[in-house]
Amino acid sequence: MNELTPELKETYIETAKTLTGSDRRVFIARIVKTLGYGGQAYAERELGWYRGTIRKGLHELTSGVRCLDNFSARGRKRAEAHLPQLLDDMRAIVDSQSQTDPTFRTTRLYTRLSAAEVRRQLIAQKGYTDGELPCVATISAKLNALGYRLRQVQKSRPQKNGGNGRDL
Repeated sequence: MNELTPELKETYIETAKTLTGSDRRVFIARIVKTLGYGGQAYAERELGWYRGTIRKGLHELTSGVRCLDNFSARGRKRAEAHLPQLLDDMRAIVDSQSQTDPTFRTTRLYTRLSAAEVRRQLIAQKGYTDGELPCVATISAKLNALGYRLRQVQKSRPQKNGGNGRDL
């Protein structure tokens, strides 16, 4: 097996970082092939390349068939993907309790409902279960995205005296 100089290692690593997908895997496979016997273990140890990526690249190189990457399937799906009617049901609940901005400076709607109350009403009125609905913070973010401004319900407060605070 051929030993690599530090400059060559750096060049290989940087070149692999600039490539993506199948091109990157085929490049890695070509380098490993030039290293000869034990090249996979050497590349993993010295260049930091994952052995599974090396093997997939060798398969693509020898067969000529490129494996497709499914990047769009990665990550967590939005709540709307799991529950398609969620936003419409939230809008139906909140619209009856909303009012426009009194100054008419924005197009936002203000509602006295809290996100926790909207979640409770989704369970009670729309038939959702507690387990399938997202958390209160997510519902709050969805309501903000829909253009609703959540405001806490004002608690009844005792009125202040106009004087010095003494009752006569």
